Amino acid sequence: MSTHHFPKRWGAEPQEDGRWRFAIWAPDAAEVAVEIERAITPLLGSDDGWLVGSAVAEAGCTYSFRIDGATYPDPAARAQASDVHGPSRLVDPRAFSWSGGWQGIPWHQAVIYELHVGTFTPEGTLAAAQRELARLKGLGITLIELMPLAQFDGARGWGYDGVLLYAPHESYGGADALKQFVDAAHKLGIGVLLDVVYNHFGPSGNYLPAWCPSFFHASVRSPWGQGIAFDEPAVRSFFVDNALYWLEEYQLDGLRLDAVHAIADQTTEDFLDELGQAVRARDWGRPIHLVTEDERNLADYLQAHAPFDASWNDDWHHAIHCLLTGETESYYATFAVDPLADIETALRDGYVEQGQSRPPHDRPRGKPSSALPRTAFINFLGNHDQVGNRAQGERLHHLTEDMNALRVVTALTLLTPFTPMLFMGDEFLTHAPFLFFTDFSGDLAEAVRVGRAREFETFSAFSGTVPDPNAPETAARSVVGSARTEPQRAHEAFVRDILALRAFHIVPLLAETQRPVAIVQRDGAVFDATWRFETVALHLRFVLGGEGFSLPVDPFFVEAPAGSRFAFAAAVRKA
Repeated sequence: MSTHHFPKRWGAEPQEDGRWRFAIWAPDAAEVAVEIERAITPLLGSDDGWLVGSAVAEAGCTYSFRIDGATYPDPAARAQASDVHGPSRLVDPRAFSWSGGWQGIPWHQAVIYELHVGTFTPEGTLAAAQRELARLKGLGITLIELMPLAQFDGARGWGYDGVLLYAPHESYGGADALKQFVDAAHKLGIGVLLDVVYNHFGPSGNYLPAWCPSFFHASVRSPWGQGIAFDEPAVRSFFVDNALYWLEEYQLDGLRLDAVHAIADQTTEDFLDELGQAVRARDWGRPIHLVTEDERNLADYLQAHAPFDASWNDDWHHAIHCLLTGETESYYATFAVDPLADIETALRDGYVEQGQSRPPHDRPRGKPSSALPRTAFINFLGNHDQVGNRAQGERLHHLTEDMNALRVVTALTLLTPFTPMLFMGDEFLTHAPFLFFTDFSGDLAEAVRVGRAREFETFSAFSGTVPDPNAPETAARSVVGSARTEPQRAHEAFVRDILALRAFHIVPLLAETQRPVAIVQRDGAVFDATWRFETVALHLRFVLGGEGFSLPVDPFFVEAPAGSRFAFAAAVRKA
């Protein structure tokens, strides 16, 4: 058994003598103290804006920072006494005993499962999600990606409105429940990634602007308000420490950084590089994986010796989505022009958009990506964004009439050298949508409701009444549940079989090299794709809505329904 404690620079830290150290950066404040169970201890300041003090206290005590006469929660609190508006609670991380012995998951073995704790089970807790771990292990999942857990206002939400970024949300079970979940996953051989949001704070419960306006730049705007002042060392330390904290105290296997394109960094030393280097500088005793979401399609962070392992590849999703649904609006417009050609490019190069002009918008995006490892691209048929940002939360299988086509693109996504990801419930074709939901009140709730409805006024594919994000039934409709019907169980078995084949045939090849030579040929809707590894080659032959399919030599997998215009086969042969 072992314990893990990360001594962060912000907030409350337990000391060896029964005292707690309290530190906060408040350069705009005149008077700062910590209030512990009504006992007040002044903090002493310095020229760099830091204020530090210590006091005797016990774990479990509540505390707040008293700043210029008003009280605020600790922005780096490990836990809250109740909601985001009240006092924080002292937590000694050394009190939790880990099983130990976990050695991690190499990236080339990654099969990711994106999971929202609140809607993954009817209970919506980490303890309930923990009971599903054995099923996910049997499915072939090696890494679970938890959507953000940092404390946000209310009991329901996606997690991207977090305001207390060090505190796991109490509605999911809190700090110990998350540690128990990770420990249980490790015992089964599953790693855990956490989605973190460093580009903004949520609109309710973020008190930093009230007492520390220097944390932000009034002149820098983001979609969520003022930009974060990443040029301030104390601000950078808040986020870098946050990453290290999650990895150390919760023994996580990596982080997924949300919307890094929205991080307004005006410094010469790139914040993402600094964060990545801080992570890579430590010996964790296990592989640590860093994943980005980056709408810019940049290759820089994924180059050899760069700190990040992979990035979400929306291009793959968009091309497949357009092929199967025929949708042409919004960001699908460029991918609807020739989705088959885009799939060809994605198989060969990873990204589709690599800086070239593409009709109908002709707005260049991205950089060349063909030299990157294939595992640097996380491919999927759905995720929380692509499903939840639809007005009705439909998944791809809700929009696809041809189930043969769905099975073929599922096999294609899971049996390429790219890193596959499944969104919770897609493995068994859940009936549940994934809707956008929050738990705000008052004027903010009305603003979110009205804004959400206006968002879809011009999109015919998203027509209909937009569910009220704040209505409890909106979140309730999004609960995934489990496979119950025979078709659902059959599809889950199909996915399980494919992932077993991936583990047997493809993962050993990726252990040799994650940069195989790609040769992709297409004749209309008929594809021949080959990736040459050091000793053998992976060959995929498939047709996506056409004629002329024929089997390769000695396939290890075939999905070719009679009469269908979609078919797929995979083989391994000498290079």
